Amino acid sequence: MKLLPQSAFGQTVLLIGVLLLINQVVSYISVTNYFILPSYQQINSLIATQVQSLKSINEVVDSSDSINWISEKTGILIVREAQAQTQGLADAVRYEFMSDQVSDQLGERADVRISKSAVGEPAKPYLVWVNLASSPDIWIAIPIQGLSDADISPLTMYLMVIGILSVAGGWLFVSRLNRPLMALQRAANEVSKGQFPPPIEENGTSETKLVTKAFNHMNASIQQLEHDRTLMTAGISHDLRTPLTRIRLATEMLPDDQDWIRDGIINDIEDMNIIIDQFIDYARQDQQEELEPTDFNRMINDMVDARQIQSDHHIRLDLCPLPEVPMRRLGIKRVMDNLIENAFRYGSKQIEISTFINIKTDEMVCQVRDFGPGIPPDRLKAMFMPFTQGDTARGSAGSGLGLAITKRIIDKHGGNIDLRNHPDGGLVAEMTLPLS
Repeated sequence: MKLLPQSAFGQTVLLIGVLLLINQVVSYISVTNYFILPSYQQINSLIATQVQSLKSINEVVDSSDSINWISEKTGILIVREAQAQTQGLADAVRYEFMSDQVSDQLGERADVRISKSAVGEPAKPYLVWVNLASSPDIWIAIPIQGLSDADISPLTMYLMVIGILSVAGGWLFVSRLNRPLMALQRAANEVSKGQFPPPIEENGTSETKLVTKAFNHMNASIQQLEHDRTLMTAGISHDLRTPLTRIRLATEMLPDDQDWIRDGIINDIEDMNIIIDQFIDYARQDQQEELEPTDFNRMINDMVDARQIQSDHHIRLDLCPLPEVPMRRLGIKRVMDNLIENAFRYGSKQIEISTFINIKTDEMVCQVRDFGPGIPPDRLKAMFMPFTQGDTARGSAGSGLGLAITKRIIDKHGGNIDLRNHPDGGLVAEMTLPLS
């Protein structure tokens, strides 16, 4: 269910809270049934006994001396309703369960109400007003000691304190339990970006320590694998460049009447060198370059000025003011070079570059659009996969690593890159980078 928390922290706190609520409800019912209700039953029995002793109400009322004597000796008031209203009956609250119990013991219907002491006498106890069906105009007021008018009963206060302490203790326990898991999550995010964090300190429960130890071992293994792959790729590229150089030297020695053969071989060798460079770029992580504040719009203007050398390339700029964005300058420049080159090679001779700020996500956005045939929608996401050729999409050629390298660089910056077809035709490559 979406309403239930998904994290272990939220689920544990919810479990503790539900168990605590059940415990409090059971405790409240138990205390009420075994302590509070018996006390009220004793009070009701006492009230019924006292009223029973005054059952001959008509004779008592006829003698004012007897009424005064009873009031003086016991504190019990026997008054008519009009006088009772001035003595506190008007503010009294009727209690149904007390009325039922007193009625059962007296054998006739009784109306039981409770009010504070008479006006002007706040020091006196509460008064229990009793009216019998046989004498509807007569009210008997019996003083009761021990009733409290506190807004929160001691039982409620006790349960609240226990609940707060239990929830706070559970929160502290789960927070301590989740702290190593949060460290694992941060480290895993760094590894997913191609970074290798230092080993995580093994803290927490025994199960968490085992997971942390396994993660540290995995992190070291991946780091070693990346290092070996880089060395292997560098070795292969070195071994390939040597015969390619010999082939090029031999090609230069061809007769002049075979220039077309020489030019074709030289172009193939240059393409192979480009492919080898892409392999090296993909294999290495470029961790040595540090983040530094960069004027992204100025970088784009410099790159556009360099492109203007080719007369058939036209770039339209729509650059909004941007703050300096922390980035690895050479890496982002390589990304833009790749996007611009792809737009010209596979799209059109005229492209558009726009930049703006997404206020909602606090990100810088850069879009490179061409006016070519675009890419089939079912192949858009696959274009970022290594060694994915775009032959069936836009007639591309090469190693298929350009966009994979681009995505890896953007991922290291905590950004995102996406391809989509423009509604009016052409392809849009959208890159986002966090501003901080």
